[in-house]
Parts: sequence; C-alpha cells; structure tokens
Amino acid sequence: MEFFSHWGLLLAAAFVAGALNSVAGGGSFLTLPALVFTGVPPVIANATGTVALFPGYVAGAWGFREDMQPPPGLSMRAVVITSLIGGMAGAALLLVTPDAVFRKVVPWLLLAATAMFAFGPQLRAWAARRSSAQAPACSQPQSHVKGLLGMLVVAVYGGYFNGGLGILLLALFGLLGQTQLNAMNGMKNLVSALLTAIAVAIYAVGGLVYWKQALIMMIAATLGGYIGARVARKLPATWIRWGIVVTGLVMSVLFFLRG
Repeated sequence: MEFFSHWGLLLAAAFVAGALNSVAGGGSFLTLPALVFTGVPPVIANATGTVALFPGYVAGAWGFREDMQPPPGLSMRAVVITSLIGGMAGAALLLVTPDAVFRKVVPWLLLAATAMFAFGPQLRAWAARRSSAQAPACSQPQSHVKGLLGMLVVAVYGGYFNGGLGILLLALFGLLGQTQLNAMNGMKNLVSALLTAIAVAIYAVGGLVYWKQALIMMIAATLGGYIGARVARKLPATWIRWGIVVTGLVMSVLFFLRG
C-alpha cells in the first residue's frame, strides 16, 4: 500500500509541477518535497526533481526560438558559455554538499524562492527602472562585466537549486536593459535549459539521480505541462500566482519542522 501511495504522490506532484511550470513556474516547490517525503535523500531529491522537469525547459526554449535576443551588453556566445560554467559550478557544489547540510539549507532556499516568486513583478519592475536610470552612466565594458557576473551568479544558483530561477533571470535581464518580454522569456528558457543540461550530466556522473523516479515523473510532468497550459487559459493569473506562493510557504514550513 505504501508503494502505491508513494508513486501516486510522485506522479501527482510531477503532473502539477509540469502544469505550474508551463504557466508561471514554481514546479520544484512540489517535486523536491514529494521526493523527500517518499524517502529520497534531500540532495538526491533535488537532483532527481531537476532531471524530471528538464524537458519543460527545452520545450520552452524551442517555443521562443524566433524571439531570442541576448540582453544589451552580452553576446549570445557569452550567455551560453557563462550559463554552462555557472551550471557546472552549482552542480559540483551540490555534489559535495552533505545531506545533513542540504536539509538545513532547503527550507531557506524554498522560502527565498517563494519570496522571489511572490514579489517577481515588483522585482522585475525595479530592475527595469534601475536599468533605465543607470543606462546613460554605464560604459559598455562596465555593462559587459556586470552582465557576465550577474549571469554567473544566477547560473551557479540554478545549477545548485532550481527554485525561483526564472524570476531571477527575468529580473537580471531587466536590470541589463532588456525590455521585450518574448525575448526575455526566450532567453530565460534557453539559459534554464543550458545550465540544467550541464547540471543533469554532472548529477548523473556523481550518482545523484534516482532514474526510475526521474523518468516516470518526467512523463507526468510533460503531460501536466500540456494540460496545464490549456487549462490555465481559463483561470485568472492571480489565482495561479497565489496558489504557487501558498504552496511554497507550506512546503517551507514543513521542511523547517522536519529539520
């Protein structure tokens, strides 16, 4: 009975996570806790959940392929290379993080990701205002260096812990002066796919992935992504956003209690 309840929880979590990611993000708020609650060690749960949601990033990047443009001050090559290096560094950091330490860090990461998601619109608006105010004062070399450093920091975070990555990327692109929403979303999905791909490869080599759970959850997440995109068109965006915020807060509290 426990076997079926565990697999039912993982399938349901992956399905809903895929649906959330297709419309607003926040899927890792469900996949990570579900894996941990079914007995998967926290570090492996983080890696396995990332693998399960990886196809969604690739599909999103492909969907925006015609709109992709790097933010001002950065070339596409610089974005790609920095994303891969940062994703590699973040994944390597996860490899050497003991489960006991990661268990202590997870609630804070979930809470931070939930806050970023909740205040995402304000964060992006602040980044856009700051970008416009500083644009005349910034030289091209300074803008390039700041852009590379920002990309590197966010990519390391994404390779280590995926939650809230999309919000961070959109805020960073706004801060760098990018204004076209489709271009920002396209780059967000591309960077997410790139750093997740390299992170997944490192997780696999390091033995951090439970492949049975990852592959079955991947199927459920892909199906949830398609159905979620169809259903979300009929739901108010505010409901979806606050549903994700509440989920993130509940999961954070549960992990604090378990810690």
